[in-house]
Amino acid sequence: SDIIEHFKPDLLSIEKLFFNRNVTTAIPVGQARGVVLLAAANKGLPVMEFTPMQIKLSVVGTGSATKEQVIYMVMHLLNIREKIKPDDTADALAAAICGINTASTRRWQEGR
Repeated sequence: SDIIEHFKPDLLSIEKLFFNRNVTTAIPVGQARGVVLLAAANKGLPVMEFTPMQIKLSVVGTGSATKEQVIYMVMHLLNIREKIKPDDTADALAAAICGINTASTRRWQEGR
């Protein structure tokens, strides 16, 4: 809530939950995600949810992009020179880029 209040974003972009292998992290990730969604709702912040494939497609141009390709494109798009660590940070930035791309496209299509 403090971060939302401080930075006053126009929207929140978040990855939909998807667990393929590491199911043991499902509960803590789900809890953290719930807190983030509640904070956004309490601040009246619109939320856009994307699948991992949608995020990869938006950032890299293919929904089957590798983790390394996503990291590379995030670094390139944001002019970051050092490798982003941990990988979750790159995932969060990729979700934000996807949200910006999607919101921009929607505004353009709606004539705003």
